[in-house]
Amino acid sequence: MKIGMIGLGRMGMNMGRRLLEGGHEVVAYNRTPAKTEEIAREGATPTYSLAELTARLDPPKVVWLMLPAGETVDQHLAELAELLGPGDIVVEGGNSFFKDDLRRAASLQEKGIHYLDAGVSGGIWGLKVGYCTMIGGEEKPFRQIEPLLETLAPPEGYMHCGPHGAGHFVKMVHNGIEYAMMQAYGEGFALLEASPYGPGLDYAAVAKLWNRGSVIRSWLLELLEPAFASDPRLTTITGHVDDSGEGRWTVQQAVEYGVAAPTIAISLFQRFQSRNPDAFENRVLAALRREFGGHPVKKADQQ
Repeated sequence: MKIGMIGLGRMGMNMGRRLLEGGHEVVAYNRTPAKTEEIAREGATPTYSLAELTARLDPPKVVWLMLPAGETVDQHLAELAELLGPGDIVVEGGNSFFKDDLRRAASLQEKGIHYLDAGVSGGIWGLKVGYCTMIGGEEKPFRQIEPLLETLAPPEGYMHCGPHGAGHFVKMVHNGIEYAMMQAYGEGFALLEASPYGPGLDYAAVAKLWNRGSVIRSWLLELLEPAFASDPRLTTITGHVDDSGEGRWTVQQAVEYGVAAPTIAISLFQRFQSRNPDAFENRVLAALRREFGGHPVKKADQQ
């Protein structure tokens, strides 16, 4: 299947590679040409404008966006709306707010263009293990892009979640849960560190132990093993932890719907706190974000 991939950052580049490995034709575009040329050397068709990208696709044209949420997505969609036609499909795969999907889908529908919102989880490990993908939108275009999803996702790793906005809403809640899980691990290791047993504990070994049959085993805990192995007390990074929007939106929706979500809310507020005095549990969070998503960390000597 042929697909236009727009945005070749940490996620988009590796998604393009996984599609190429799966036998799909990838027509690639990135704002900075160097990324486009990089994936071209691996078999993708390079393009240097949205007009060139859409011209190289076959109808019904499928375009997948992996861009920073917000105005950048809107700008690209406005241009694509003039380049695509009835029956073509746009997949918004970034971390967009689900209410933005409703507005965007309605605007594109006026031109007969289908819009799907795709919540994508997998971070920098997705190329190897696949991307868990949550789709919102109409059933027909979902079925049309299913061969792409089968390649991108691990077995049983994608789902049509419902109408427009459902994919990004499910991904938003997923990320809220992720915030809370990471916070719990951070607090737990901080408690170990504060105890008289902390100095004698190998935290990489503890993380490995807990992943051998315990009820708190998880992929996040697996990622703490190499983080602690390379930096046993995480002294080379600060506890500054950014948030990329989904946690805030999850808490906002919990307030709007009257749903108690105190653990997720506290984990979000802890990230705000992390930008002030340094704390061990926040260094755990910063290390985890680096390990699973390739997110940058602030070095201890940059304080």
